[in-house]
Amino acid sequence: MTPDNAPLALYVHWPFCVSKCPYCDFNSHVRDGVDQDAWRAALLADLAYEASVAPRRPLSSIFFGGGTPSLMPPATAAAILDAAEHHFGFAPDIEITLEANPSSVEAARFGDLAVAGVNRVSLGLQALDNDALRFLGRAHDVTEGLAALEVAQATFARISFDLIYARPDQSLAAWEAELARALAVGTEHLSLYQLTIEPGTRFATEAAAGRLVIPDGDAGADLFETTRALTAAAGLPAYEISNHAKAGAESRHNLTYWRYQDYLGVGPGAHGRRAGVATVRHRKPENWMNAIARNGHGAQSEDPLDPPTRATEALVMGLRLREGVDLSRIGADHVDLAAVDRLAGHGLITRAGDRLTVTDAGMLLLDSILPEVVRTTTPAFA
Repeated sequence: MTPDNAPLALYVHWPFCVSKCPYCDFNSHVRDGVDQDAWRAALLADLAYEASVAPRRPLSSIFFGGGTPSLMPPATAAAILDAAEHHFGFAPDIEITLEANPSSVEAARFGDLAVAGVNRVSLGLQALDNDALRFLGRAHDVTEGLAALEVAQATFARISFDLIYARPDQSLAAWEAELARALAVGTEHLSLYQLTIEPGTRFATEAAAGRLVIPDGDAGADLFETTRALTAAAGLPAYEISNHAKAGAESRHNLTYWRYQDYLGVGPGAHGRRAGVATVRHRKPENWMNAIARNGHGAQSEDPLDPPTRATEALVMGLRLREGVDLSRIGADHVDLAAVDRLAGHGLITRAGDRLTVTDAGMLLLDSILPEVVRTTTPAFA
């Protein structure tokens, strides 16, 4: 059973983008003329449904994510937060995060969103290089991005921003300089992602034609190791494979995901995990709205997860963390202990009692390690 004091998180997906994105598949979510009253009512109905079936625990975190949630009307954010507090109650130190693009238009709304209750912002800077920003399809430049960061730092108690590295033709020296500049602005949390090519995107088309070449494995490894060294030296060590924070500044909401604790998802395309049930909302906004009108909620599926599946998900998420996973919670029978011993011999993983962790060297090979360690079927016992 899940303890009564275990974290419970809420994810609110706002699907609307302000422009088409060249490196994700959210293009279908670009909309004009959104009926804000209808959307507010639908989100509140979806939330009320989750409240009727979810665990009765105070919310420890709320995350507004998706397309461009910083363009959500502050009145909508306030209404959702009021309803969430009514349905669940809030933990005393609740973290309420909003994803935001670093444009001057969105930065001008930060004050109203803070008044609505948002206390943490995750800013999508993505690069501190204008050529890179153009390549990534971003509308802002470095000056505008840093200006938005300055407004955010003056408005919210907690700040995170992200950068993408291992970009085409990016040298190790150039990334060192860019990361040093990012660390110098005084942030408490950084999300640093290596560029990946997603199928069906413009980047995938360019890569297939040979017009886009990202750093190879060895160069990527050098970039990754340098990233860890520089952030650790600056007092923001990695606590997850791509996330770095000062002590106490880790994202509480994302830790709920990675520790495989309950989180509720509302809004188009939102996923959730509550009491062993996987929930998925209709992804297309129109279909989600139709489901709300028809059923009172936007769920497309609600599937109970069997113990092996839950254990596998917990391992896949938890081994991303520096703290690793507690096998007494998951069950050692879901882990290939022979593979663990073999990988430990290579310095890629450690086991101390019930605690299983991937080493820094192992994080470089995490995608290869997981299939070896995670036992997808539970062995039969006589």
